[in-house]
Amino acid sequence: MVNPKIGFVSLGCPKALVDSERIITQLKAQGYDLVNSYEDAHVVIINTCGFVESAIEESMQAIQEAMAINGRVIVTGCLGAKADKIKAVCPDVLHISGPHAYEEVIQAVHRHVPPPADPFTQLIPPQGIKLTPRHYAYLKISEGCNHHCTFCIIPSMRGKLQSYSFNQLLTEAHKLKEAGVKELLVISQDTSAYGVDKKYESVTWKDQAFQTKFYDLCKALSELGIWVRLHYVYPYPHVDDIIPLMSDKGLLPYIDIPLQHASAKILKAMRRPANQENTLKRIQKWREICPDLTIRSTFIVGFPGETEDDFEELLSFLKEAQLDRVGCFQYSPVEGAAANELADPVPDDIKQSRFERFMEVQAEISYNKLQAKRGRVIEVLVDEVQEEQVIARSNADAPEIDGLVYLPYHPEVKVGDMLEVTVIDSDHYDLFADY
Repeated sequence: MVNPKIGFVSLGCPKALVDSERIITQLKAQGYDLVNSYEDAHVVIINTCGFVESAIEESMQAIQEAMAINGRVIVTGCLGAKADKIKAVCPDVLHISGPHAYEEVIQAVHRHVPPPADPFTQLIPPQGIKLTPRHYAYLKISEGCNHHCTFCIIPSMRGKLQSYSFNQLLTEAHKLKEAGVKELLVISQDTSAYGVDKKYESVTWKDQAFQTKFYDLCKALSELGIWVRLHYVYPYPHVDDIIPLMSDKGLLPYIDIPLQHASAKILKAMRRPANQENTLKRIQKWREICPDLTIRSTFIVGFPGETEDDFEELLSFLKEAQLDRVGCFQYSPVEGAAANELADPVPDDIKQSRFERFMEVQAEISYNKLQAKRGRVIEVLVDEVQEEQVIARSNADAPEIDGLVYLPYHPEVKVGDMLEVTVIDSDHYDLFADY
């Protein structure tokens, strides 16, 4: 008997990728095969993104393409929370569900393509099926978010904060390490809120007492002996407590904190923390504790009501904070977001101008910071080996969003190797090194 075949498209952020991995792992355990073409699939699953308009368009195009070629499509993910929008364009999709609805997706597959009678569950590796390269993996520690940022609709799609159990996360982390993972990327909608919903309940892991809270999780993960990188860390005061763990090299000296803006007026309109001076003091203190700390952040320009003075305040903050890695987005209205009702929208041409000015300032900061690394010996993780070069990342570089380290080709270097190399040059975003 030929096993039923599933086509799978995973769109959106790393959090959605983890959802896809869980669905695929369950389907493989039940005897389904994955195929790379719509034509060969008995059914196609599309895990969608619905955060911004461009992501919605990409998801809708993927659904329409799968329907046109295959005709049997199951939709899940963030856009699935807006079933009416999907049904209006593709009324014949087999099933629609929202984000992290694993069981619902599996049940929909069973209804339309029953599993084989005797699946070979022993073929599933202990760490499950991963869609990332073998040497790194994402560890999602919670679902949902308790914040109500006016530019965001994630809580309406993914619900309130739901932390995964401490022991479940540590078990998964150890399985990933045993499977050869060299880097663990900790993700969620609000990583530093971990455990709030569980009221920091006490747990025991390998005869050690912990509480279900952000610090304790970081402490336990820091003892894995592999790279552990923190993403989406909301800047609560208790975040200060984990910086010493980084100075001891248990956690990577890297923290991703989406600050969004620097103007108190705009931060208040966004419903974000609104104390720029305190943020600068905290960054200074973090760097005193951990001099090698890399700080990544994201900002929004052109938010409704943003004046030229607000934007200049943001540029001044950028110059003073000297952040290592920075992303910038022009504000884009999202259906259902409270910010759509705010007064004084910023014209598109001004948004574009401010975006370019912002990136020009940050490019100079990035260039100077990378130039300062010339001559230093750094540790890198190899991501790709090509005919003429090796592409790696330092502990300051998260996959797909930060810079790269380029090395000459070497016949003994393999993907997943950890190497010590010497930086010989740099540009605005990447390093060039030699062995």
